[in-house]
This record gives sequence, structure tokens and C-alpha cells, in this order.
Amino acid sequence: QVQLVESGGGSVRAGGSLRLSCVASEMIFNVNAVAWYRQVPGKEREIVASIVSTNDITNYQDSVKGRFTISRGTGMDMGYLQMNDLRPDDTGAYYCNVRVRESGTPRWIRLSTDDWGQGTQVTVSS
Repeated sequence: QVQLVESGGGSVRAGGSLRLSCVASEMIFNVNAVAWYRQVPGKEREIVASIVSTNDITNYQDSVKGRFTISRGTGMDMGYLQMNDLRPDDTGAYYCNVRVRESGTPRWIRLSTDDWGQGTQVTVSS
């Protein structure tokens, strides 16, 4: 099974910046999209940003528009999430996911029922 590993999190003060990285354990072919999610205790993961490889269309959660930028990488480097002007509400565990297009319909590497691990923790203080 392909594993995705997030890194780049940390503890910063409001207004600071972080750059998160998503790396796969092995080469992933036919990447269709990459997305980043945030999860806080007691709540489900929610999508923060996504990018579609076929047309580079990006989508962002309203609360991060103008502050976060998602980008794609190459090889086993799935991409990055640049986070600027961080706010306390951005605090949470961040995860990445990759969508691939096989012979059928596209599928996400990580399913909602899978164990996504620890992710990378982002903590923003006032």
C-alpha cells in the first residue's frame, strides 16, 4: 500500500508562515488531484485546499483564501501547502491525499475509513 507522509508543521504565532510537504512512499502514477485536509479533536477531517492536475484548477476553503497556496510536486513529492498569515483557527492536524485515475473512475488513495496516521500538527497561537 502506498503511504503518504506529511511534514512541515510546527508551532507559530499568529501572522507566521509554514510550508507543509506531502511525500509518497513510492511512485504514484496517474495522479489526478492532490488535496489537503485539517482535523481538530472531536471533528471530522475537512478539506482545506485541492488542486486538479489536469487543469491546475485550485479550490480553497473560504477561510484560507488569499492566505494558503497549494502546489503539485514531481515524482514521489506530491506537493505542498504554503500557509501564510496563519491564524489560531488554522490549528489542527493536517493531512494530504492523492487522487489517481485508473481504468475506471478516479479514486482517492486514502479513504475516509482508513487510518490516516498523525499527519503534521500545526499550532497557531495569539
